[in-house]
Parts: sequence; structure tokens; C-alpha cells
Amino acid sequence: MATLQIRGPVRLSGELTVHGAKNSTLPLMAAALLCEEESVLHNCPKLSDVDVSTRILRRLGCKVERQGASLRIDPRPADDWEIPDTLMREMRSSIVFLGAILSKMGKAVMSFPGGCELGPRPIDLHLKALRRLGVEICEDYGCLTCTVPGKVKGASVNLSFPSVGATENILLAAARAEGITVISNAAREPEICDLANFLNACGAKISGAGGSTIVIQGVEKLHGCQHKVIADRITTATYLSAAAITGGNILLHGTEPEHLLPVLPVFEECGCTLETSGDMVWLKAPRRLSRVRSIRTMPYPGFPTDAQPPVMAMLTLASGTSIFVENMFENRYKHVGELLRLGANIKVEGRVAVVEGTSRLTGASVEAADLRGGAALVVAGLAAHGVTTVSGVRHIDRGYESIEKNLSILGADVSRVFS
Repeated sequence: MATLQIRGPVRLSGELTVHGAKNSTLPLMAAALLCEEESVLHNCPKLSDVDVSTRILRRLGCKVERQGASLRIDPRPADDWEIPDTLMREMRSSIVFLGAILSKMGKAVMSFPGGCELGPRPIDLHLKALRRLGVEICEDYGCLTCTVPGKVKGASVNLSFPSVGATENILLAAARAEGITVISNAAREPEICDLANFLNACGAKISGAGGSTIVIQGVEKLHGCQHKVIADRITTATYLSAAAITGGNILLHGTEPEHLLPVLPVFEECGCTLETSGDMVWLKAPRRLSRVRSIRTMPYPGFPTDAQPPVMAMLTLASGTSIFVENMFENRYKHVGELLRLGANIKVEGRVAVVEGTSRLTGASVEAADLRGGAALVVAGLAAHGVTTVSGVRHIDRGYESIEKNLSILGADVSRVFS
């Protein structure tokens, strides 16, 4: 079992290139299944979730090869429509393959997905939307058996919540459907735009991505293409948090500053100096951060829930009181108990967390319960005095490529230890 051992405190400085977005790579891999030709996805991070998606595609019959940061996906041999329970349990995002398999094969069999336990993330929005597109779905003891009489049919779909996953599944199912599909109250995240851009490059007819209404004119077939995955905005926010809490000075390359607009004001409010240019973000932190009055997580373009844990860790050493309101997931505060072990002063009541900045964190043994919570513990450990040992590294590996190596590039004393 692996742990991360962090010796702190240390001031981060230097330059780093941010890897491609996990939350974009996974639906793009599903989209490649829809094509009649090979596709190549560039800037694909080496993450355990990407490995699971690769195994899913291979289980369906696709040929998948990794060449450095690129994935070559040939969907032509695909002949299966079932994802085993063992693969579905490894990743919550595995449900995004449902729309693609249905469109490609006309049927799909899979269990309910697993992954981080952040509270209820029901897939009823996915299923309700797919039923609107003519899909017949049988739910039996945690197993989904879905069939499409003929082809997927275009329809109007009004989402009660702008779910990213449901929007992606509709895009994938409707790209090759008969007729026009209109999604109202669609998710507006950059990853939705990236998926639509890939599909359009393959011959789809999708307009409105990035807005609340998306129109999909179904096409008969899609060809392959080469596509570069957008930068990971959550990874970017995590490294910025790590630099800020340590009083650091870093330059991040390969970023998408426009996608960071919901989070950059938080760093400015706590006293950091920021500059953006092209694909670069530069941050210089003060000796001690100031508090941030209030952070409320919301669907994009609001503050992202995935950035809440590392930013909370950053503010544990700020001067004053910061307030968080978590509007997305009810179990998004699992990292709080572990931050308390490091000396943080945080009180949680329901969806509200009050962070009273302290002057010192002290190293301790802590355990990651989920992906972003694990990143928060690493951020805090960089500024803690002594040794912080983070277990549950498998969660962190789902979304951060070689986090210990990247932090070491910036001057951190972090090592992966196997027992």
C-alpha cells in the first residue's frame, strides 16, 4: 500500500506544466467509440480513471494504445455492449459510456457506477433523459439493461439540474440519433464544450455548447479525428492552492485561464498576486494569506465543488475567518476531520463550514477518503511542520498525475512510500 510522505513547511517556487483534464478525457474516450474510424486524443493524463476507461473500451472490443500523452482509439472492432460490474465499481464516471454504447450498439448492460462516496449522485437524470430519446431501460437489483428499438430518436430534454454527466450522456446518445435533440438547462462546464468540439470535428452537428441550451442535429455517422484535451482546471487550482499556502511563487504552463475565472478571484481576495497570459498563470503569495469572506460552490460558471477541498486547506492558515457553503454534494467535507488532525480549526454544520485561520499546522498521519479531499491533505501537508503521511493515495491517483513528482519540481519534499 502506498502513502505520500511530506516534509514541511516548504515554499513552492518554479514552473510546471498542467496535464489534461480528467473530467474531459473520460467522456472524450467514450465519444471515440461512436466513430467509424480511429481517433487520437492528445494531452491525456496518466491517471487510474483513464486506465479504467481504457479497460472499458478494450472490454467492448476497441483497440487502445497509449503513446506518451496521446491515446489512439480504434473503435472498429467493437462488438460488445456490456461493462462488467468490476469495472463499473471502480469509477463513478463510467456511466458516461452508457449513451455512447446505446448509440453504437443499440443496447447496453451495466451496473450502477462506483467511485468516490460524496453522497447521492443519482443517475436518474441520465435515465430520464435517455428515455426521452426512445431508450427502454430496465433497472433490476443494481443492473441496467437498456435497449433502443431502431435508432435513438431526437427529442426535447429539459434537465431539472444542469448535470454534467447527464448532459454528456445526451450529447453522446443524440449525436447519431434520428432528428433534432434540444437540451434545456444544460451544464455549461468547459468539459462540455470540449466534448462538443471533438464530436463536431468528427462530423457531428452540435451548437450552443457552453450555454444553457444545446441543439444536436443527428447525423448518420462520425469519422475519427485528432483532438487535444483541454487543461485540467481543478489540477491548476490545486497547485495554485499549494503555492498560496506555502507563500510560494509559481508559473503554471498549459493552463486555460478563461476556465479559471470562477476561482482566481478567491486567490486575489486572500492577497495573492496573479497574472495570466496565453496558456500561463503566475501566482505570488504573501507571507500570510488573508481570509476569504465566503465561497459558495455552484454549477459552472460558479465556484467548482472540486476546488473547494484544496482551497479550504489553503485557508486553514489564513488570517481571519473564511466561510464555505457546499451546494453540490452533501458529503464534500470528509477531509475536514483529517485537516483537524493537522491542527486546522474548522467547524461544520450541514452544508456550511467555518474555517478559522490558525498560525501553525503540524504534521500527522491522515487518510484520503476521496479524490479532492486527498488533494486537500497534500496541500495542507506542504505547509505543516514536520512529517505528514497521507494514506488512501489511490484516490489521489484518480485525478492527479504523479503528484509527488510535480510537487518535487516546485521544491516540495514529497515521496511515495510503499509498505
